[in-house]
Formats: sequence, C-alpha cells, structure tokens
Amino acid sequence: MKTILFAISVALSAFLVLPAQAAKVSPTEISGAVTVDAAQAKELFDRGVIFVDVRKNSDWDAGRIPGAKHIELKKKYNEASLGKVIAKGKEVVIYCNGAGCMRSSKASIKAVSWGFTKVYYFRGGLPAWQIAGFPVE
Repeated sequence: MKTILFAISVALSAFLVLPAQAAKVSPTEISGAVTVDAAQAKELFDRGVIFVDVRKNSDWDAGRIPGAKHIELKKKYNEASLGKVIAKGKEVVIYCNGAGCMRSSKASIKAVSWGFTKVYYFRGGLPAWQIAGFPVE
C-alpha cells in the first residue's frame, strides 16, 4: 500500500512541476509580429531598423546589440516609452535573452496591442546573435 501511495505522489508531483517548467519557454510566434532568426535580424540591423532590448539593466550593462535602445520590460516599458524610440508604423526588432526569456514575447505582444504594426520578434535574442558571430557592444 505504501508503495502505491508513493508512486501516486511521485506521479502527481511530476504533473505539478512539468507545466511550470514548460511555461519558461517563450512562444515561437506572436500574433501580429514576425518572428525572425539571427540571420534575418542581422539583415534588419544592416538596413538600420531599430532594435529594442527589453532585458534587465545588469544584462544590458554586460553587452548588447550595437545601437539598440534599452527599455527594461518590468520597469519602463510602456506605449509612451516605446513611442519615444520608434513611430508606430516603423519597423522595430524586440529581443531579450533567448527562448528561455519571456521578456521579448511579452514586449512584442504589448507593442502589437498598442498599434505598432511592424514588430519583429527576435526570439533567439542576444545569445543567438552572439552564436552567429555578429557584433556586440
């Protein structure tokens, strides 16, 4: 009987833990935004499209995509702050720390909801940029 109860408690624990683990992976797509990989992000960078880094200050201080604008998601990111960086009809690339970081997906969803129409969601973020060998400042 104890063995059965133990097995049931282990199984229930797994069901409680696994959904929490799965929630830490950012979505692959955002409705109203275009998901881009590192190569596509670099093409946008080379065309002069504005990049918005929504990571926390310590991450920003450690390195960023050259010329990126910093609007920390949890402290300063709102419609007005994004509007100061880019007009609603202009292209913008939003990034954070890769697929394990939810900030760029949340920021992209908000940007689309505020009427920004040319949002590029760079899901791979700075890690993918660095792996590709692109410049960092």
